[in-house]
Amino acid sequence: MKIQALFLFLVVALLGTPAQAKVVGKKVAYEDAGVQLEGYLAYDDAVSGKRPGVLVVDEFWGLTEYSRRRADQLAALGYVTFAEDMYGKGKVTKHLEEAGEWMKQVNSNVRAWQQRALAGLEVLKKEPRTDPQRIAAIGYCFGGSTVQQLAYSGSDIKGVVSFHGSLLLPPAEQGSQVKAKILICHGAADPFTKPGAVEEYMAAMNKAGLDWQLIAYGGAKHSFTNPNADKMGMAGLGYSKSADQRSWADMQVFFKEIFGLP
Repeated sequence: MKIQALFLFLVVALLGTPAQAKVVGKKVAYEDAGVQLEGYLAYDDAVSGKRPGVLVVDEFWGLTEYSRRRADQLAALGYVTFAEDMYGKGKVTKHLEEAGEWMKQVNSNVRAWQQRALAGLEVLKKEPRTDPQRIAAIGYCFGGSTVQQLAYSGSDIKGVVSFHGSLLLPPAEQGSQVKAKILICHGAADPFTKPGAVEEYMAAMNKAGLDWQLIAYGGAKHSFTNPNADKMGMAGLGYSKSADQRSWADMQVFFKEIFGLP
């Protein structure tokens, strides 16, 4: 009888244990303008039903492990995430010149740049787990500039977060169609930011009447969220643990606002 009672206790205990969170990640093939692309989708399979989606855009090195890790982190917070491919399947590099050339191929034409970002957004929207009415986008460096362009395109998303991206002024012909709220996480010691650029950006955003905020982190250089920034062999880059943690926390507060989360 004691053995039977113990067995029954174990069964009840197991049945009463909530499902353990498990982040699932997988590659997703798609295309834009005839270019074959391959992004990375991540979600927590213990979460049921539709949930907010977050698009992730990497630095100008291509779709690296760093971007996939960020997608996994967001998935662990309960979001469906898609790290999109801005260059083409397999185009990842550690060489500065090559990365710069690939970036120019994308951002030299603003409309094509925006369309490439929108192609990844469509993948996220069509994912069955995604609530298409609650989507945001985050980006790092080149990715930060990209999500700003996504907002300027008039895309129907709730908000964008730029981490150490360039401060892109809203274009006069597109500013009035912006629907997304904008959060800029900026390194106050970023040597790539020209003197007066922050003030010029704030004036332009105020003039455009957009819903924006800019948070500057003292002492933070360019690429301050990437732990490998100091190993990239590029002057002006530097990781800042405090700025990384603070900006991630600021992003989560922003998401709670735009998604209506408790």
